[in-house]
Amino acid sequence: MGRTAVAIELTVLEPQELESLARARKTGQALARGARIVLAAANGHENKAIRDLTGADINMVGKWRRRFAADRLDGLYDEPRPGTPRSIGDEEIAQTIGMTPEETPRDATHWSLRSMAQAGGEWNVG
Repeated sequence: MGRTAVAIELTVLEPQELESLARARKTGQALARGARIVLAAANGHENKAIRDLTGADINMVGKWRRRFAADRLDGLYDEPRPGTPRSIGDEEIAQTIGMTPEETPRDATHWSLRSMAQAGGEWNVG
């Protein structure tokens, strides 16, 4: 016998937010699918029926259901990826991106990854 699926009950505002995520053109595919899975779960569908409705793998249906039950809407957004954390911060990235259309590097017509790294001074690009 399989595990019992986590029951999903939505607050008054959550269905509207989930519908918006599921339909918005700029929403990532994974986020939109997660929203559709949660909406189907809240409507009382079992995981197998949700799988058939959304085309998602049965394990993915369970994952989205559990993430939403644990963290509500925040659980639908992407989790941090494993691996080495970034060595530069958002401010340095924004500064470099802002620099590229306003300036050109010495001895070149456009920026490359290495020339941006040299201009930044502290990044190691290999």
